Amino acid sequence: MDSGGKPSTAQVLLFATTSALTAVFYSVYSRRSTTVARLKGAKQLSINQDLKNILAEAPGKCVPYAVIEGVVRAVKEELNSQFVENCKGVVERLTLKEKKMVWNRTTHLWNESEKVIHQRTNTVPFDLVPHNEAVAAFVRVIRPLDSSEMDMETTYENFHPTVQTLTNVIGHFISGERPKGIHETEEMLRLGACVTGVGELVLENNLVKLQPPKQGLSYFLSRLDFDSLVEKQQRSVVVWRILTAVFGMLASSMLFFILWKRWVYHRKRRKEKKVLAEFKEQQKRRMEELNVDMASVSPSACTVCLSRPRSCVFLECGHVCACDQCYEALPEPKKCPICRGNIERVVPLYNS
Repeated sequence: MDSGGKPSTAQVLLFATTSALTAVFYSVYSRRSTTVARLKGAKQLSINQDLKNILAEAPGKCVPYAVIEGVVRAVKEELNSQFVENCKGVVERLTLKEKKMVWNRTTHLWNESEKVIHQRTNTVPFDLVPHNEAVAAFVRVIRPLDSSEMDMETTYENFHPTVQTLTNVIGHFISGERPKGIHETEEMLRLGACVTGVGELVLENNLVKLQPPKQGLSYFLSRLDFDSLVEKQQRSVVVWRILTAVFGMLASSMLFFILWKRWVYHRKRRKEKKVLAEFKEQQKRRMEELNVDMASVSPSACTVCLSRPRSCVFLECGHVCACDQCYEALPEPKKCPICRGNIERVVPLYNS
């Protein structure tokens, strides 16, 4: 807070940053809590012979938000793992990540960093079928890559370290980047995996389809069961709620501190003005008692004796209102005649 009572740049930046983060965290928290509420309200259906009849009787042959659980089965073709024998699935994701150490010029430490340099996803059409193989029913999954909970099993993982030479090491220290290697992973949604699907169920051309829902609802394809999926989303809501509360309290505390400092400053200014007005009134009465004409007193005259020139500055208040002799005559503890503030030190005033 500067001498004018205005907040400093650092205080304004801190308040703006915490307020912005609070708004962002609250927005995420609001979306996540809405997602959990919609999940809990989704209609749970089973993959059986009655599913088509239920959809046929529904408005528009559609359930806008439904939950089904089933086992993954390929429609025709299957995807084979490129690294593991006899490992088949319907979704495959290959990822290459570059890992390196980066020199932080602020903390003077090496920090680990990673960047995705290549990612490829392969899919084939697949269905969700009931756990009981005797039941001849299935649900075709549409646009599985649009789901927000596409957690797949890691079937292969390998790290290829970078070969280090003396020349490379010297170059890395100069550039501030030290490569560690390439991390290669393969993830698959395997055949026979139990999947919970949450989305829009429609009956189209006598085929039951699970597709991304409308109205901004979230699309889920998860290997977790429905209760575990809801619990996972609720834990995420709790985290974002805590972040929102913490940064909200920081922003509120910063705002309270700024307003409190402004109030203290203005209260001090009002007090100084009141004291100065009382001092001028007392000075006026004293001059009337001494029969001294106000116009005959020099503007630079000592406010105590009204005869000698002002010759010292009182600190920390900064008032120039007395001569050396009158200052020496002030009783202990010495206080400024104008504002009644304690005089910490005195600086001589030289008039040229």
